[in-house]
Amino acid sequence: MYISAFKMDGLGNDFVIIDQRNQNINLSKNQIIKICDRKFIGCDQLIIINNSKTADASLEFFNSDGSLSGACGNGSRCVADLLSKQNNKKEITLSTSSGIIKSNILNNNLVETNIGIPKTNWEEIPLSENLNTKNLKLKILDKNNKEHIGGIAINVGNPHVIFFTDNLEIFELENIGPKIENHKLFPEKCNVTIAKVVSESLIKVKVWERGAGITKACGTAACATAVASNIKGLTKAKTDIEFELGRLSIFIDEKNSIHMKGPVSNIKNIEINL
Repeated sequence: MYISAFKMDGLGNDFVIIDQRNQNINLSKNQIIKICDRKFIGCDQLIIINNSKTADASLEFFNSDGSLSGACGNGSRCVADLLSKQNNKKEITLSTSSGIIKSNILNNNLVETNIGIPKTNWEEIPLSENLNTKNLKLKILDKNNKEHIGGIAINVGNPHVIFFTDNLEIFELENIGPKIENHKLFPEKCNVTIAKVVSESLIKVKVWERGAGITKACGTAACATAVASNIKGLTKAKTDIEFELGRLSIFIDEKNSIHMKGPVSNIKNIEINL
């Protein structure tokens, strides 16, 4: 089976995008895993574009382990850019399982997306028990086996836990990530971010995505981190989140809605032979 698809990324957070609005493709979980495998095509997430009666298109996001994801910030920005070029429109609306997402296409491959209002109640994360989401009192160990206790939970279409630290380099996210992702506290698992506040307008992060592992960038993690630091009074309403390959700009407006702005790559046409 040959499938025409696209490859795009946002700050190295990469996606295979399949537009099935005019073609009927039903991929199995194993086929999704194969496409995401870096020994085959390779990507952090697979995105399916479907028809929508309420938006320009509807999206389904799949992690590299074949599981469904509720939201994908960078992926939404990439698809918005793709549809903008197809439709010659500067404003794109996308229907996702977490609601309608609106994006504005700016100059120089920049896309700004409104992710919506974050959720902070324990049932909305969701957690398996009623805890203070501003401090879950989770224990993580650094490279020196020293305990660090904390974790703030935010849902921005998918669940995130953010740990703030003064030193990113003392943590091995490849060990911490899977333990927190699969912790009994998170019935739907979670994304894990280690964050260092550099100034009132800059945070450096490393991210473990549920179902995908360590990724070079994550749009919803950037949004969740900005919200978490804002709640803790560490940063202002406008914050840059710095990843390995660049920054996303996050702005929390007066209605508490999150706006994410950042670059997307050029669009690459690919053929998948399954």
